[in-house]
Amino acid sequence: MSLEQLNERVNTDLSYLAYGGKPWVVPMEHPEGHVYDTVIVGGGQSGLGIAFGLLKERISNILVIDENPEGQEGPWETYARMVTLRTPKHLTAIELGVPSLTFRSWWEAQHGPEGWERLDKIPRGDWMNYLRWYRKVLKLPVVNEVKLGLIEPLERGLHRLHVEGAGIPSGKLLARKVVLATGIQGGGEWHIPPLIKEKLPSRLYAHTSEPIDIGALQGKKIAVLGGGASSFDNANFALSNGVAEAHVFVRRKEMPRINPIRQMEGSGMIERFPSLSDEDKYAVMSHFFKHNQPPTNDTYERATSWPGFRLHLGSPWLDVEADGDQAVVTTPHGKFSFDFLIISTGLITDPGLRQELRQVEKHIVRWSDRYIAPAEAANALLDAHPYLSPGFEFQSRDQVGKDLLHGLYSFNYSAMVSCGLSASALSGMRFAIPKLVSAIGDSLFHDDREQILAKFYEYDEVEFVGKWPKEAVAQ
Repeated sequence: MSLEQLNERVNTDLSYLAYGGKPWVVPMEHPEGHVYDTVIVGGGQSGLGIAFGLLKERISNILVIDENPEGQEGPWETYARMVTLRTPKHLTAIELGVPSLTFRSWWEAQHGPEGWERLDKIPRGDWMNYLRWYRKVLKLPVVNEVKLGLIEPLERGLHRLHVEGAGIPSGKLLARKVVLATGIQGGGEWHIPPLIKEKLPSRLYAHTSEPIDIGALQGKKIAVLGGGASSFDNANFALSNGVAEAHVFVRRKEMPRINPIRQMEGSGMIERFPSLSDEDKYAVMSHFFKHNQPPTNDTYERATSWPGFRLHLGSPWLDVEADGDQAVVTTPHGKFSFDFLIISTGLITDPGLRQELRQVEKHIVRWSDRYIAPAEAANALLDAHPYLSPGFEFQSRDQVGKDLLHGLYSFNYSAMVSCGLSASALSGMRFAIPKLVSAIGDSLFHDDREQILAKFYEYDEVEFVGKWPKEAVAQ
């Protein structure tokens, strides 16, 4: 089967599902112009999957915006530096029950069933190409190079989005529902330890989320701070592009060996996580954060095979300082000098860090407002996460905020404690996206409840036109 034939198969499958039927949502009118039923912020894998999910439910007055150029959405062509995805190839994600939309169907259309059997893990670039195909074959309404600056609530269930970019000349969008499908950093910001920001000039370091001029580091000696999978991805990337030495510093005395995601994928926990009590949710995520995600075996073996690779265990950075063109790092085992530092210290989640939420963040409930964890599980990073509804909607601390936050959804890493591995792992998306779509549909329906019920009671279109036989005429 060719890609052209697969495209035809997708269209046939969707026609069997009556995809593209007449929308049911009552249109909203406003003096400022068109009102979208849903605007999705972020055109990566989550945003595309959510758009498809809404269209399947005949919620078609939607728009997806993304700040990146077309084909550059998400991390895959920017700061993701792994060779392959870490997710097992057989797991499904955003096809939402349509077999012809799976990555496997797309791969086999080009490489055949034998090619699928030979494939170990999904190459990063091929995953991005699959997402580009998915967007194109489904004709999803995405506008690129549009950046959200502020969400301004106008009334209950109506928001004005202040945006920048040529794709939206007016600079404003009106939306009844807004989904922040903004990826890893979308619930807060990338974290660089204050010690580094305060004591080193920016020319000597970069976070893994930033562009790195790897060409300028050829023949140089660099350090990577952090023991997670991303640290080894970046070390491999640097060494494969001519860096002479890459030293990975890990504060733990042993590398993490357990990947809790693998257990969650087969135990029912990912799909049933939202049904857990707050106590269980918090305990599960506290345990999850303690383990971190180790590098895959092939990534680790690739890194250690380089002559210039060095691993420093039990080596937190106690101090850093600039010495001319070099950064000097102090650990419990001594001082080390490097030409450049790559910081792989993850992110901090807190709605207060998001500029687009600045008019509403003070109303957003955090986990610390709803649950006090026992000392052995307490984690300040978890406490700062927003306490979301099972349908990913922000919840309010007060009565005023209930109207302001109505219709605002967080489908990014900040949903982890409330909704589990949803937007934070491919393995959770096939369960999470339908929950979000259902919540949006329910909310739109109840917002329009009076009009919908009134039309139901007024409905008088004659369907049966048969004539009574003579013996059936009432005497």
